[in-house]
Amino acid sequence: MRLFACDHCGQPVHFDNRQCVRCGYQLGFVPERLAMYALEADGPNWRLVGEPTRIVRFCANATLDICNWIVEVADPEPFCIACRHNRLVPNTDTQQGVDRWRRIGQAERHLFYSLLRWQLPHPDRRQDPEGGLVFDFLEDEVQDGAVVPAMIGHEEGLITIRAAEADDVTREQARTSMNEPYRTLLGHFRHETGHFIWNKLIRDRNQLDAFRVVFGDERADYDAALQRHYDNGPPPNWQENFISAYASAHPWEDFAECFAHYLHIVDTLETARSFGLAVDPRGYHEMAAEVDFNPYRAESAEQLVSAWIPLSVAINSIQRSMGQRDSYPFILSPPVVTKLEYLHGVIRGA
Repeated sequence: MRLFACDHCGQPVHFDNRQCVRCGYQLGFVPERLAMYALEADGPNWRLVGEPTRIVRFCANATLDICNWIVEVADPEPFCIACRHNRLVPNTDTQQGVDRWRRIGQAERHLFYSLLRWQLPHPDRRQDPEGGLVFDFLEDEVQDGAVVPAMIGHEEGLITIRAAEADDVTREQARTSMNEPYRTLLGHFRHETGHFIWNKLIRDRNQLDAFRVVFGDERADYDAALQRHYDNGPPPNWQENFISAYASAHPWEDFAECFAHYLHIVDTLETARSFGLAVDPRGYHEMAAEVDFNPYRAESAEQLVSAWIPLSVAINSIQRSMGQRDSYPFILSPPVVTKLEYLHGVIRGA
């Protein structure tokens, strides 16, 4: 995520900022421009300070401080381009529900920032009633006094996210019980959207042969593959060929995991570039790196990986110095880089 600036006074601002601390103007994110703008009230609407004739309004979710994205005043849709994909949302009658909704909304907007940067397909259910992208944020159920966690998954564009995972304690319990090194709301969004992207860019465009060369045959029984994974765990030495243990379960999961990691890498490299970060450890020049290119316009996945590995090693080392887990506890083996290279081509060709 890049560092933004208030277009009125030049103050650096972040993606989730609502107000400029220097000039005091309200801030809103204009998705079609992928930029933050200073705003001033104009009756029930708002006008861009730098473009007084342009009248806009906030997404309807701004009333609960859940979204800071802008909608054109003439747009009949009350929600922004990201929030209009939501169908079931957390219960906003409780403070817990509102807090969860805010954390979920933040992760969702980070996902859509990447989709918009690459101009990846994201039709909603009005545009594509059978396979458009739609989100249900599901509450856990209680049966016979026991909590039954809501399922996280994807089916033909419908992505379900367990709302309770917006709570740090619940998410950490799930991560520990499933023996995962990494589990975040943003990771859920990116992984499940990877399945949707597979539908749109691989299946629906009849690119299956090229996919199978890299990831294997997705026609293998999916349910049986997942059951084997949960019963027996990943194959020995899975790190040599897969980005995560779960990626080894089935080619669909391998693609979704690689898509999520591609977004992790590119978005974090853009952040590093915005802050001018460079890695040059003394005596270890092979671990030197500087993000002197736009990660969203990288020439290849190899260019991304060459900058990412030294940076992620440095970030992990800083985390350990603070007594925290590694931020990126994964290994990018040559077969994984090949898969990322394939994804790079798919995304650029979208």
